[in-house]
Amino acid sequence: MSTSAEDKAKTPESFSNLKTKTPPKNSVGFTSIKVVLGHVSKYMKLGDALKISKNLNQKGGFDCPGCAWPDPDDERSALGEYCENGMKAMAEEAQNKTIGAEFFAKNSVDELANLSDFEIGKSGRLSEPMYLPERASHYQPISWDDAFKKVGTHLNALNSPDEAVFYTSGRTTNEAAFLYQLFVREFGTSNLPDCSNMCHEASGSALTETLGIGKGSVTLDDLYKAEVVMVIGQNPATNHPRMLTALEKCKNNGGRIIAINPLPEAGLIKFTNPQNPLKLLTGGTKLADVFVPITINGDVAFIKALLIKLLEKEEKEGGVFDTDFINEFTHGYDAFVSDLKTYNFEICLEASGVSKAIFDDVYDLILNNNKIIICWAMGLTQHQNAVDNIRELVNLLLLKGSIGKEGAGTCPVRGHSNVQGDRTVGIWESAPQIFLDKIENKYGFKPSTKHGYSVIDAIKAMYGKKAKVFFGMGGNFISAVPDTLYAAQALANCNLTVHVSTKLNRSHLVTGKEALILPCLGRSEKDYQKSGVQLQSVENSMGIVSSTKGVLEPCSEKLISEVAVVCGIAHATLQGRTKINWLQYKDNYDLVRNDIAEVVDGFTDFNTKLKQPSGFYLPNGARVREFKTKTGKANFSLNKLPDWKLKDEELIMMTIRSHDQFNTTIYGLNDRYRGIYNERRIIFMNRDDMAIRGLKEQQVVNLKSEFNGVVREAHNFKVVGYDIPKNCCATYFPETNVLVPLDSFAHTAKTPASKSVIVTVEAI
Repeated sequence: MSTSAEDKAKTPESFSNLKTKTPPKNSVGFTSIKVVLGHVSKYMKLGDALKISKNLNQKGGFDCPGCAWPDPDDERSALGEYCENGMKAMAEEAQNKTIGAEFFAKNSVDELANLSDFEIGKSGRLSEPMYLPERASHYQPISWDDAFKKVGTHLNALNSPDEAVFYTSGRTTNEAAFLYQLFVREFGTSNLPDCSNMCHEASGSALTETLGIGKGSVTLDDLYKAEVVMVIGQNPATNHPRMLTALEKCKNNGGRIIAINPLPEAGLIKFTNPQNPLKLLTGGTKLADVFVPITINGDVAFIKALLIKLLEKEEKEGGVFDTDFINEFTHGYDAFVSDLKTYNFEICLEASGVSKAIFDDVYDLILNNNKIIICWAMGLTQHQNAVDNIRELVNLLLLKGSIGKEGAGTCPVRGHSNVQGDRTVGIWESAPQIFLDKIENKYGFKPSTKHGYSVIDAIKAMYGKKAKVFFGMGGNFISAVPDTLYAAQALANCNLTVHVSTKLNRSHLVTGKEALILPCLGRSEKDYQKSGVQLQSVENSMGIVSSTKGVLEPCSEKLISEVAVVCGIAHATLQGRTKINWLQYKDNYDLVRNDIAEVVDGFTDFNTKLKQPSGFYLPNGARVREFKTKTGKANFSLNKLPDWKLKDEELIMMTIRSHDQFNTTIYGLNDRYRGIYNERRIIFMNRDDMAIRGLKEQQVVNLKSEFNGVVREAHNFKVVGYDIPKNCCATYFPETNVLVPLDSFAHTAKTPASKSVIVTVEAI
């Protein structure tokens, strides 16, 4: 009897050999170099590793498929433009073994589902297209032409194009993403959910409303010149390691750093730059001047407490706010001040969980400086009030005039390497009408103006059998989304599930009635087409579009590019009714970029600009104080404190990554910056909370969450006492995504509230 979709979706509940150590107070350094060498020697060919290290994030090389942190515009270090987790990502992509027909003949879907996510990912690179027939237990080979026809047949059999869902991962290049959304729109739907929906959608919503652009406003050079950098809800050492180099430069230039996070993170305590021999010998650079151990979801309360005290000082003495900037460039100041005066400082500070002494340290830095940058990530965006979190940060920057000037502004730090670029070129379930009009004018068909499915909407549609085909362009959908068991059943309800991937992941094992795995080239591999080896492009967190070109030979002759996958499926699906010559694009990607230049703002002369060694900046109104909002100015906003209350036995849980992890990809079983080794099924708890519940170190517990009357459970976790605020706890995802309610999400943005899940802990 076949294992259920829900059981296949869950990570195995068995334990490894957990060992704990005191978390370190320093990051990177010699240990990081040692770890990189270990991964490279174990999983890669030496020659491939050398080629990658020489070309990763270099001018004329290829862009790391990990995070979206920008590269310097000027000189780039031969040693410093990759990082530990970047090399782990490359060891994952450029694995020294491949899997194909023989592997899948030996291993059934049920057997593979019993493996850990780490074991699944390390099975090897996918080397040929695979097909899972209805009721079959094993994937079997399929030709590319037959795979394309299979997809086209299913899509054309739907009663409506809206019965299909087309998901996108942030690793997809601009060229592939543009063609993908173009195909989807010509097919007739706007169902283009993507990983933005699950991470920075709240940032985009808040920034568009307040500043007129859903992206950050700063450049890398601004970070070097800032007087104060606030890093809030973010762990750079694990998730964006090269950011530490920029923070070190800021410190060397006299800047001060405020770290606000429920957990102390080693990377923001001290950083030992591996490209600086002197730092390696002397022990590195202290980064955070102030660490603020905020309670989970206490961000609005803390920022509002700052705003209250700054306003009091401004009204008493003046000179605190940039009144010239406020008068000329902002809207809504009076209403903002009136609302702020209805809040009590003591209540806000208590709600934040921050001591008065630490608050005063932060207040002094903000009061006495005006070149302020605020950086944030998913610690702020994955809450029900996530949009409020970001808007409150903007309020602070507006009061200080810290928008649109050197060394100041907003810095949402994106996760995946091209998630921002994908949105720029049209991966959007609610694209603006001006973009749709350009599509119509260029290609001669009228795109749907209906608001398509976001990720949460797509899961509900599949669960309710309103969507019958799921197509995933990259990513590991089942391990990324909330409410794992519900999402698994949603996928199982589909007639066909398709995944374009470089390697095996759990989503390939949670299938519809039929399933396809379409293996594509990795970012590091040469993309041979009729016109030669192809160049592609990506956009980083700071709005720079740059080229990426692989350097390794493809690991299998049966791999094709994402661009070729899209063109093949579009040709097979739309043949006879399309107005576009789809097959021409895969032969020469210059043709794709010519189209992007006509349709997408900021890409004029795209092919010429892409030849610039450092790439080019896209237009950014907030960067030059041109605020394209409804009021024509930067808008102050009114934001409430979160209103949730904990019962005595409840904790508020946030899901986090380990240091051996990028998004859902598990590189190993260690989280050394938190002192965790050989295990992922753990829950970090405050030791006082453990004592209240009579729990001991490494005691095994079950976790429960209840939302709107629905109880969700996650079994077998070991308790680890940690320096985390009382009534808070932290667990790794995807292991506890099963506890995240699908209906708990950010207002306006629908970002899942994975960082504020109310749970109870029950000893076994």
